Amino acid sequence: MMDYEKIIHSLIDPIIEEPDSVLIRLNEESDKDLSILIAAEKDDTARLIGRRGIIANSIREIISVAGKSENIHVHVKFESFDEEIKED
Repeated sequence: MMDYEKIIHSLIDPIIEEPDSVLIRLNEESDKDLSILIAAEKDDTARLIGRRGIIANSIREIISVAGKSENIHVHVKFESFDEEIKED
């Protein structure tokens, strides 16, 4: 199988501020279905989604094309980590 995690990192690392804190989880639902969860800090998640979801849709499209080369339908979901409560 293609290295989807590497592809995603090459797409999103230039966009976000904290690439080391990104969590990418792959979940093979079947031989033909793959779900990918991309979790990042709140501000980075906002950057990845973009205005009206333009960036998120572009990322989904690129990953979908990669999946089609292997006859796999890929679902990409974005989430943000819960912010820690900081007391000063």
